[in-house]
Amino acid sequence: MDKALSALGMAKKAGLLAVGGEDTLDAIRRRKAKLVITASDTSEASISRAQSSAKSGRVEYMSVPYTQFELGTTAGRGSPGIIAFLDKGLAEAFKKKLASNHTNTDNTKESDA
Repeated sequence: MDKALSALGMAKKAGLLAVGGEDTLDAIRRRKAKLVITASDTSEASISRAQSSAKSGRVEYMSVPYTQFELGTTAGRGSPGIIAFLDKGLAEAFKKKLASNHTNTDNTKESDA
């Protein structure tokens, strides 16, 4: 499993994820959300809703390179297009590992050339 998805799985096991649109929007309203993410294949309408809600709730938002299926498999629930981390430390770990995955992919591509 990739490092970022591993961090997502840790947040799920700790009960520190809001999975799906309604749960995420509720977490934003209750000021529990620390990071909102959307899957790469989430509908434009859902992305717009997530971005708008995150902005109004002053929560960081990012789109991630994982499909709804990949996020759902890791989060243990359906195929969510939107997920919120409810812990700042786990959100930061996810972002760091996601950046590390991207850097490693870039380095691999350069060394293969």
